[in-house]
Amino acid sequence: MYKAPVDEIAFTLKHVAGMAGALESGALGDLGEDLVDAILSEAGRFATEEVAPLGDVGDRQGSRLVDGKVQTPDGWRDLYHNWIGGGWNGLTAPEEFGGQNLPHMLHVAAMEMWNAGSMAFALGPTLTMGAVDALEKHGSEALKATYLPKMVSGEWTGTMNLTEPHAGSDLGVLKTRAERRDDGTYRIFGQKIFITWGEHDFTDNIVHLVLARLPDAPAGTRGISLFLVPKFLVNADGSLGERNDLFCHSLEHKLGIHGSPTCTMIYGDGKFGTEKGAIGYLIGEENRGLACMFTMMNNARLAVGMQGVAIADAATQKAIAFAKERTQGKAPGWFGQGMSPIIEHPDVARMLLTMKALTQGSRAIAYACAHAVDMGHAADGDKATHWQERSSLLTPIAKSFATDAGVDVASLGIQVHGGMGFIEETGAARYLRDARIAPIYEGTNGIQAIDLVTRKLPLSGGAQVRGFIAELREIGSAVRASNREGFGETAVRLDAALDDLSEATEWLLAAVSAGKLSEALAGATAYQRLFGLALTGAYLAKGGLAEASDGKDEQRIALSRFAAENMLAETSALKDRVVTGADSLAAARAVLG
Repeated sequence: MYKAPVDEIAFTLKHVAGMAGALESGALGDLGEDLVDAILSEAGRFATEEVAPLGDVGDRQGSRLVDGKVQTPDGWRDLYHNWIGGGWNGLTAPEEFGGQNLPHMLHVAAMEMWNAGSMAFALGPTLTMGAVDALEKHGSEALKATYLPKMVSGEWTGTMNLTEPHAGSDLGVLKTRAERRDDGTYRIFGQKIFITWGEHDFTDNIVHLVLARLPDAPAGTRGISLFLVPKFLVNADGSLGERNDLFCHSLEHKLGIHGSPTCTMIYGDGKFGTEKGAIGYLIGEENRGLACMFTMMNNARLAVGMQGVAIADAATQKAIAFAKERTQGKAPGWFGQGMSPIIEHPDVARMLLTMKALTQGSRAIAYACAHAVDMGHAADGDKATHWQERSSLLTPIAKSFATDAGVDVASLGIQVHGGMGFIEETGAARYLRDARIAPIYEGTNGIQAIDLVTRKLPLSGGAQVRGFIAELREIGSAVRASNREGFGETAVRLDAALDDLSEATEWLLAAVSAGKLSEALAGATAYQRLFGLALTGAYLAKGGLAEASDGKDEQRIALSRFAAENMLAETSALKDRVVTGADSLAAARAVLG
């Protein structure tokens, strides 16, 4: 059974991601370490004792569509109401609407624990929080006053409606249409697919954020508007009114996240109301909807990265527990009675340490991204610009590297279990099935690589990424200066990985500047992984350098060394793919027919 690693999460937040310095400087306001520890402890308790026990229930039962209504797994509705009763839904929301206005670092740490307990359950609140952020930043005062208090409290949930049957990631071709009405409202017509938690039995109302196109809108993404479309209309006194003209047509039958209802939504076919068309309210300006939605999507990308971290941690815990109990053969050096636990076998230990290194590295990357978000909010002027660029640079890496790690770690977890891992009853397979959607969510990892190379590397003319690499080099220097024998070849291997990262970065910056996009994008995914591995090596080493009171200094140093000496050599091959791989890719295209 999953147990939230509260101490390790707190350590990473404070000593690797930067929270300790932010608290000391006052950048996080009156927030103190005692309150941080209390919040993390309670979030971990809730994840361990209340969410995790229902994770398998949700996987087995799934959500069902019965007579047009979605029924969630047994116990999940009560779980949700216990969750909002704890105030978790408004952790980072504005105080004026009932939120707690706490740092994003605390939010992502708590979300990691809830997703590890059940990713399918945590998906619903994740989307509500994103919808709150988009509405708070772009909605009218009237819309915010009507909807935000109940969305912040969790009394109502929110969704994001982008994808259509013919339009996956290419939103410029979406066909859902909006028609203006004289009273200032709009009528929405169309179909949206893959709508997570689009219908459920948790709350009385669901607030959909829907992308649609006006009749006179420009073509492509420049002609998309964003609308708030509630399941039930809201009366002037705040009570619920008549049912809006929208409904869930069907639920997808999925590889994983079975407890989460993934809906096909129909808007405006006349099923409800006296006139066809779902009533919607414009968020922001007409034809500027994509910019509004990206507020939600950027937050969601980091949240999805946390799903990768969460699954990786849960899978690692399960695999280590199994490897300590399962006996098989006699490992070299085993002198105990009978067969040795498989954790004693070198190859099993290698797999488990790889799982642990990928998990902790991904966690550090995601938390560092959240730290940059918080510092961008706290700072002014050039400092704010610096931190905003840093969070922009880290977001695609946090999303992609962590979600790839979630899949890789969950797969290794099955391998550690052997044949039993392929049997559903052990629970190892669920993690792989659940993890597999995350590299696809919120812009596939290939799209994240495009964003990283074409938009994020050129920030400030490349000064942001160069400055970041210089900061990472200081970690290697500190390892060398520490003279700790336990680090082994960590400094040497980290220096080499950062050399690979720097060389690949300069090559890509030059290619993008010269307009050689095809050549640059051929190596974008390889570069994204290279960056993530280098960050993993650097952040694990940083953790090993930190002086903690939990007595795990030598363990962290040992894991840092393992990652440096067993995983960082891959950066050389990845750099080669970035710099020299474009020609072979172009030449081999004919093989695809």
